[in-house]
Amino acid sequence: MRYLVDTDWVIDHLHGREPVVKQLELLAPQGLGLSIVSLAELYEGVFFSTSPQENESALHSFLECVQVLYLEDGVCRLFGQERGRLRAAGMIIGDFDILIGSTAKYHGLTLLTNNRRHFERIDGLSIISV
Repeated sequence: MRYLVDTDWVIDHLHGREPVVKQLELLAPQGLGLSIVSLAELYEGVFFSTSPQENESALHSFLECVQVLYLEDGVCRLFGQERGRLRAAGMIIGDFDILIGSTAKYHGLTLLTNNRRHFERIDGLSIISV
């Protein structure tokens, strides 16, 4: 596995946005992961959408192509370090973004996201955007 898909890319993929769909097709053979935090965010979107059953089915189809990564001690440790560093520097971002970025860093994965503004604040995080 080489890549961690951020929530925004999954949403774009489910909406058929061509640049993201093509990039994911290109990168999928190298392995795609999804943070459990992104999965939680995606379920919120499913349950509060106008078509929850249809959207949940589409999400489950997407999940067949990725490996869900859970929060483990090493990820939590990186989260604590990054959150403290960002707070001290006055550059705090949302906890979910720090957890997703920490998951990518811990597993040595490149994050696939278009939310560069937040994730570029995390030291040493490799990012691809379209």
